[in-house]
Amino acid sequence: MGDSGLIQGRYRLHEVIGRGGMGEVWRATDEALGRRVAVKCLKPLGPQRDPQVLDVVRERFRREARVAAALQHRGITVVHDFGEYEGVLFLVMELLEGRNLSQLLAANAQHPLPVQDLVEIADQVADALAYTHGQGIVHRDLKPANIMRLRDGTVKICDFGIARLGADMGFTSKLTGTGIAMGTPHYMSPEQIGGGEVDHRSDLYSLGCVLYELATGSPPFDLGDSWAILIGHRDTVPRPPRAHRAELPDYFDRLVVDLLAKVPAERPADAGDLRRRIVSGRAGPPPFPPLPGVPAQPSLPLTLPVPVDPGPAAPVPSAPAPAPAWSRGMTGGHRPAGAAGPRPAAHDPAAAVLTTEWTTAPAPAGPAPAPPAELVAVLAGRHRAGMGLGRLGRWDEAEAVHRSVAEDRSRVLGEDHPDTLASHYEVGFALVRLDRPADALRVFERVARVRSRVLGEDHPDTLAARQERAYALDRLGRHSEAYALYVAVLAARERAEGPDHPDTLRCRHNLAFTLGRLGRLEESYRTAREVAEARARLLGEDHPDTLMTRHEVAHVLARLGRRQEALAQYRAVAGARAAALGADHPDTLAAHYETGVLLGRLGRAADALDVCRSVVASRTRAQGADGPETLRARHALAVNLGRLGRWEEALAESGDVHAVRTRVLGADHPDTLLSRRETGVALGRLGRWAEALEAHRAVASARLRLLGPAHPDTLAALDDEAHCLERLGRRAEAAALLLRAAAPPPA
Repeated sequence: MGDSGLIQGRYRLHEVIGRGGMGEVWRATDEALGRRVAVKCLKPLGPQRDPQVLDVVRERFRREARVAAALQHRGITVVHDFGEYEGVLFLVMELLEGRNLSQLLAANAQHPLPVQDLVEIADQVADALAYTHGQGIVHRDLKPANIMRLRDGTVKICDFGIARLGADMGFTSKLTGTGIAMGTPHYMSPEQIGGGEVDHRSDLYSLGCVLYELATGSPPFDLGDSWAILIGHRDTVPRPPRAHRAELPDYFDRLVVDLLAKVPAERPADAGDLRRRIVSGRAGPPPFPPLPGVPAQPSLPLTLPVPVDPGPAAPVPSAPAPAPAWSRGMTGGHRPAGAAGPRPAAHDPAAAVLTTEWTTAPAPAGPAPAPPAELVAVLAGRHRAGMGLGRLGRWDEAEAVHRSVAEDRSRVLGEDHPDTLASHYEVGFALVRLDRPADALRVFERVARVRSRVLGEDHPDTLAARQERAYALDRLGRHSEAYALYVAVLAARERAEGPDHPDTLRCRHNLAFTLGRLGRLEESYRTAREVAEARARLLGEDHPDTLMTRHEVAHVLARLGRRQEALAQYRAVAGARAAALGADHPDTLAAHYETGVLLGRLGRAADALDVCRSVVASRTRAQGADGPETLRARHALAVNLGRLGRWEEALAESGDVHAVRTRVLGADHPDTLLSRRETGVALGRLGRWAEALEAHRAVASARLRLLGPAHPDTLAALDDEAHCLERLGRRAEAAALLLRAAAPPPA
């Protein structure tokens, strides 16, 4: 095809960005929707090829299209279309801006990746595999070349050409019955090699091989002969990764060793179990110190690591069995990550089928000199460190790191460079989490404006910045503006990515939230329910994103007065989160907290009290006694003590919470004023009306100053003050106050 080729009158091909044994990948434009895409074209296969091989290759390509198109997950490459044009099979996919893990290793001179990167990649791949396996699909060719890391750190699995559906065994046997090896020697599981039953645990073994290579610089069996590699997988226990690299965390070392168990039953039960171990290990104690006499490797910069000597692998049997016929077309030598390793012979049809990696085409030379690679790598490492601080909830430090990196990237790469903008974006993200939405709004407005100019109005990065801008507007109470922006972003996402893309669903989730804040509760409920159903179908019932939307559904149900339904939703979400994330995870506790609030409103104060006490204890362990969520749970505890008539205890609890909130949040913070009001209520119930009047008057004065005379919270506070005056016999003052509250606002 020519450089300006047009497939089916729709897909305009621009330039080749990757080549492999089976064909080419082109950067292209979908002219019907105006979006950038990647088009993977199967090379025309001449008549000299074995017809049986040709059938297999073409069937594999069709299979990749069918399998990948059925998968909708942020960790899996999105497939938009598939077809045949003038005898050429093609696959239309989202255009990924990044490098596969083979290329990352090659760019790092085959030296190991930083520990933080290893754990992040393992976590994201495990999440994607959990979804894939949940759909009954086994990848069967997981390797570094089939895992992409995008510029924003997102990791995606690609190339489902030899995937197996659990319900499609007959088709699989046709693919493997031709004498052609399915898999890549360095990453094949023992059961694949032996021709045994292959299930999801084979993918876990392959992932173990990938992580071993990323962690040490070499796969577990890096031998010069393909049959020796296969024998190693089948018979030899590899050295633990920490024997090569002492700085690796102990939990990560054990995890990789368990993944590489020869017997599938000895590996982690599934990818969900693997991910739980990763999350638990991240939250655990720091890694063990280096072994005596073994120097630790620096994590940064990527281009200047300390070389690792992997040492000899355990001995291969001296007289291995002869290689089976199906393996003779396989190439051994170095894994596909490096350019120096041998390639399959062009004339070998089996090798052409086996080699499915895609190598990046050389980029045209630009006129401007590139910045020093070492400096760019250091800045990338600092950016990742900031992301890690954010994941740990240390947003103050994360914001400072991202701001510093943004300034340095601006000087080194330019103010409008995508990496500079990515750092500014993370500054805004941290500011929102620090409850500084006005500052975040200014950051996102600038990032969205520049990305729109540099990348285009509908580019995913532009849409991400516009969506975060809408979120900041919501946090500022500017719900109508947020709604209009969400509607525009949602239309662009549906046009560019489709209605079921994870980013589209995330935008619709946020839109449901905003509809609720605008009082459009029925629309909010319908939208949230539709998103929850879509996420359950695409990601699974217990996926965190599904549960987040179900949490929002419960919230809207409660506001609609459908409290029993809301209670059932909150309980189901809390149970699922406890199983997936742990009992003390913040998201689990958030659902438990809402369960306690609803129980109290349903008149079940004793049950609510038990839930609130449990949440307070967990929040105190996780956040400390002064954490905002701890104080919110203690406030709910005080409210339910009052509902049970235990007013002395309620007064002590609410008074203590008010004092802490005054110190931590300030006297005029809405949560502080809420606690002061609760203290006034308890004082009144105890007959201490003069003290109650003082509390309610202070709340009314603050709300009048901050919110204005017509705000509902101000009017409620004036009503509380009037009630105290009435109980003290000061009826004329009470009437004057009520008349003031009832007066129409000034024009």
